[in-house]
Amino acid sequence: MKCPVDNQPMLVIEYEGIEIDYCAACGGIWLDEGELELLVGAEETDAIALSGGVPAPAPGEKARRCPACRKKMRKEATAGPDSVTYDRCPRGHGLWFDQGELGRVVESGAAPGAGGRVAAFFRELFPADGAATREEGPS
Repeated sequence: MKCPVDNQPMLVIEYEGIEIDYCAACGGIWLDEGELELLVGAEETDAIALSGGVPAPAPGEKARRCPACRKKMRKEATAGPDSVTYDRCPRGHGLWFDQGELGRVVESGAAPGAGGRVAAFFRELFPADGAATREEGPS
């Protein structure tokens, strides 16, 4: 599968039996339809309120195409004061999150337990600023 941002091949990372497609070049994450519910549970997915907000405009961002069907994805946003804009395939193939967005989405609806554990996993594996992927130079 190719990344909808930079067309690079995505890596498949397995977490508790769920395959997460990850672009090492841009840090984006693709979740097939239903995988978010498998990651955090149906109740916590409802708490996240994926379709409750108004997408914030992203200056200069081109329309993204679904890596499964190549249709232009729709911008959607989570509800609440710390809204996160993400992309959704119009045919229901899945969701695209730019670097750091999925961790923020999961954290926003995470109650103590599985969601909090998943949010911590995403923060550690996919840091929002790319700090884990850079080599530290001399101080």
